[in-house]
Amino acid sequence: MLYRLLQPLVMFIFPGGLLLMAAVGFLRPQGLPVWCQTPITALPYLALVFGLVFGWYFGSTRMLLSLLTLTFASQALSTWPLEKDPASVSQTIFSATTFLLPLNFLAFSILKEEAIGTLRAGLRLLLFLLQPFVVLWLCDPANQEMASALKTASLSWPAAWTPVPQAAVLVFLISGVMHFVRFAIRRHPMDAGATWALAAVFLAYHGTQFGWHPINFFATAGLILFLSLMQASYQQTYRDALTGIPGRIAYEEATAQLGRKYAIAVLAIDQLKGYAGTYGKPVVEQILKLAAPKVQAACQAGRVFRVSGEEFTFIFPRQSAVEALVELETIRKGIESSSLYVRDGQRVWDHTRNGGSPSRKDQELLLTASIGIADSAGEDAKLSLVIKAAYRALYEAKAGGGNVVKRATFTAQSFRRSVGQSASVTTRTGYTAAK
Repeated sequence: MLYRLLQPLVMFIFPGGLLLMAAVGFLRPQGLPVWCQTPITALPYLALVFGLVFGWYFGSTRMLLSLLTLTFASQALSTWPLEKDPASVSQTIFSATTFLLPLNFLAFSILKEEAIGTLRAGLRLLLFLLQPFVVLWLCDPANQEMASALKTASLSWPAAWTPVPQAAVLVFLISGVMHFVRFAIRRHPMDAGATWALAAVFLAYHGTQFGWHPINFFATAGLILFLSLMQASYQQTYRDALTGIPGRIAYEEATAQLGRKYAIAVLAIDQLKGYAGTYGKPVVEQILKLAAPKVQAACQAGRVFRVSGEEFTFIFPRQSAVEALVELETIRKGIESSSLYVRDGQRVWDHTRNGGSPSRKDQELLLTASIGIADSAGEDAKLSLVIKAAYRALYEAKAGGGNVVKRATFTAQSFRRSVGQSASVTTRTGYTAAK
C-alpha cells in the first residue's frame, strides 16, 4: 500500500520538483558564488538548444511549442521590462503574456501529439505564431479597453503580493491543477514536468519585484521540460504502455546480463480468457493494469516484466526456483485476495483501494493466478530452455485447475544417435513439473 502511494509521488517530484527547489535556492541574486554566476548565463541557451534538438528528434510538437512559448515570453519580458504605469506598453505585454503562457501549456497537453511536418502540426504552429501579433495588437491605444480586462483585479486579495495580474494568476492555478490531475490519471512525465515548469515561470514573473533574473527561471522551466521528455521517452521505450511495468526491451536487457544461476517464472491470471469473452478486451486490460502494481510491489527479490500477451514474467537473478517459491506464493495469494468489481460491464475498480460499497451495478471479479517457474538447474540449462520449462509448468498448473505455483525440475539425459546418423554425443533435455 505504501509503495503504491509513494511511487507516483516520487515520479511527480523527480526531476521537476527538485530542479525547481534548486533554482529557488541557487538562481536568486547572490544564491551562487561569484565564480559560478558567469557560467550559469549559458543555462538558457543550453536548455533551449537541447530541448529543441531532442524535441525534434523524438517528434514532440508539445516540447517544441512549449520551448517556443518560453522563449517568446522571456524575450518579451527582457525587451519590455515591467513598469509601474498601468497604461504602459510593458504592462499590457506583461499582462497578455502571463495570461497566454499557461493557456498554451494547457492546450499543448490536451491536444494529441502530431508528427512534425503534418498539416495539423503546421496549423498549430501557425496559430501559435499569431499570438505575438495579438499581443502587439492589444498594445494599440485604440484597444486599451480590451487590454485593461487582463489587468483588472476582480477578487479581493492583496493586490501587492505579486505583480502578476489576478486573471493570469487564476489561469496559472487552473492550468497547474489540470496538469496535476492529468498526471494522476495518466502517470505521464510530461504532465508532471509541465506542472513544475509552470511553477518556475510563475516565479520568473513573481520574482521581478525582488530583483530576480527571470531568464534563469525560464531556463529552469525549459530544463524541466527537457528532462521530462527524456523521462517520457525512456518510459515509452522500456515500460509497457498498458501496465507501466518494464516491457520487452527492458526484459531483453535484463536477460542478457544474467549470470549462470537464475530463475524464470511466468504468471497468468486464470479467468482472463473467460472475462474477455463476457466483457470484452477493455475489461481485461483494466484488470491487468490494476493487477500489475500489486504484483510488482510484492516481488522484492526479482523483477517483473510484461513481455507479451496477458502474462507477467519474473526474473530472479542468483536464485533457484526453490528460493523464489515463497515469494511467488505470496504473489499468488495477493491476487487471490484481490477485490475487483466491474461496473455496468465496462469499468473495473479496486474495492481495497477505492473503498465504498459495491452497488447493484457492480459484479465481483474473482481472480486467481497460475505460476510456472524454472531455474538454470545447476548452471547447465540455456535461457531458452529455462523459459520453455517455465511455460510448460504454467500450462500444467492451469490444466490442473489453476491457482497454484508449479516448479519445473531440470533433468539431462545423454544418448547416442542411432546408426546411420552422426556418432557425436548429444544431450536431450527434458522437464518435469512439480507442485
